[in-house]
Amino acid sequence: MIKQQLQVMLTLQDDINTVVNENWRAQNFAWYRAIWVESAELLDHYGWKWWKKQQPEMDQVKLELVDIWHFGLSLELQQGSPQQVSETMLLELESARRAPGDFRENLESFTLNTLAGKQFDLIGFAQLLADVEMTFAELYQRYVGKNVLNRFRQDNGYKDGSYIKNWAGREDNEHLAEITSLLDSAATDYSDQVYAALQERYRDLALA
Repeated sequence: MIKQQLQVMLTLQDDINTVVNENWRAQNFAWYRAIWVESAELLDHYGWKWWKKQQPEMDQVKLELVDIWHFGLSLELQQGSPQQVSETMLLELESARRAPGDFRENLESFTLNTLAGKQFDLIGFAQLLADVEMTFAELYQRYVGKNVLNRFRQDNGYKDGSYIKNWAGREDNEHLAEITSLLDSAATDYSDQVYAALQERYRDLALA
């Protein structure tokens, strides 16, 4: 199951990067820089201020982890096709099953490794998932939803400003959350189902 889900996510990431820029691999974008900036935002949502009471905003924490995963997949895909990359990643993930630890310290280690190597610290990322008790299945569900929404936005005028983000008084990501809660993420055509449901709602609510 993990192998199939990983290949799906790598393919989706390759597709969305190609939509944004046909020659994205040759551009050598600084994906690592996006990761450490997202890591700082992630720490803010988790909480780090000792002078005030803070509770982790777990939904936001998980959303930030999904954003980091987007950039991490892009870095991995610089090395080859989704099929090629998935084999190496799968081996690393299988060796990276760990017990939950200190999230803040592990996040700092992950960020340090990212900056030092300008690569994706997959094992460090797996540790962060363990720290917040986020399964790979949940990562897959959240990632596919966000990726499909990004693709849907691009296909419906996001770049030229014609896309409508609020549908019947609610933002598109709220509709996405509702849609994904109703679908079976184990289905082989899960991403296609999410896209079709978004398309139907957009037509009925935003363009009505």
